[in-house]
Amino acid sequence: MGVNATDSLQSEQLSEVTIYTDGGCRGNPGPGGWGVWLCWGDHEKSLKGGEHNTTNNRMELMAAIQALRALKRPCKVELWTDSEYVRKGITEWIHGWIKRGWKTAAKAPVKNADLWQSLLEETQRHEVEWHWVKGHSGVAGNEKADSLANEAIDELR
Repeated sequence: MGVNATDSLQSEQLSEVTIYTDGGCRGNPGPGGWGVWLCWGDHEKSLKGGEHNTTNNRMELMAAIQALRALKRPCKVELWTDSEYVRKGITEWIHGWIKRGWKTAAKAPVKNADLWQSLLEETQRHEVEWHWVKGHSGVAGNEKADSLANEAIDELR
């Protein structure tokens, strides 16, 4: 009795990854940084980057994009962010933006559409569950991501 492709895909176990992301700026706009802390099994990885003239929202988006981009194969992802802008944008607002040709309900161009499109593209390979975490509340993963984002800003100087 043979196994068809659908059966083998359904039985394939996706790696489970927990990701914490954060982004920030000193001035808005101003120098900004993003940080990512990925955990899977007993492994962890940190990522960070920055830009000289950017906004807080762009750095929050870059953190999520870079986190998903770093995954080498499709994964089941629990992504934690302290940005309601990112979480609601990707889970709620983006559907309307796409229907309206990347315009808001008020018919204005969507801010950061380039990054929203990149984030949407990165989510296509993975099963992502988006979660919000209160920033600066002692959650270890969020604190680590925040620290990495700040290190990235410091390194711009």
